[in-house]
Amino acid sequence: MLNFLDFVGRIFISSIFLLSGYNKIFNYTGTISWMESFGVPGFLLIPAIILEIVLPIFIIVGYKTQITASFLAVFCVTTGVIFHLDFNDQIQTIQLLKNIGLAGGFLFIAVNGPKGWAMETKKKYVRL
Repeated sequence: MLNFLDFVGRIFISSIFLLSGYNKIFNYTGTISWMESFGVPGFLLIPAIILEIVLPIFIIVGYKTQITASFLAVFCVTTGVIFHLDFNDQIQTIQLLKNIGLAGGFLFIAVNGPKGWAMETKKKYVRL
């Protein structure tokens, strides 16, 4: 049961990135304009989309989970500081804290690794 809950937790924490990557694809020009308004070059949108789709899938299926979770933790803190560091706007402060909370969840995964429902889990075979 705990392995199943670990799997569900990995799905929950990854879902925000999958949806965000999907939205960036279908609002490509708007996202580039928004990024550039913060001084971030628009060409970084393609790596961001790839990161937001591929790495969460790795987390969900349990492939290279600890390395992937570390990258996503750094990504969360970095994007939070770049895009949401406006303490005069309560919504931006909440978004910054959301990113920091997600980074904390990914650090927890990075430290503890995935449990039983993961590709990288070693299988135990019984010799007959």
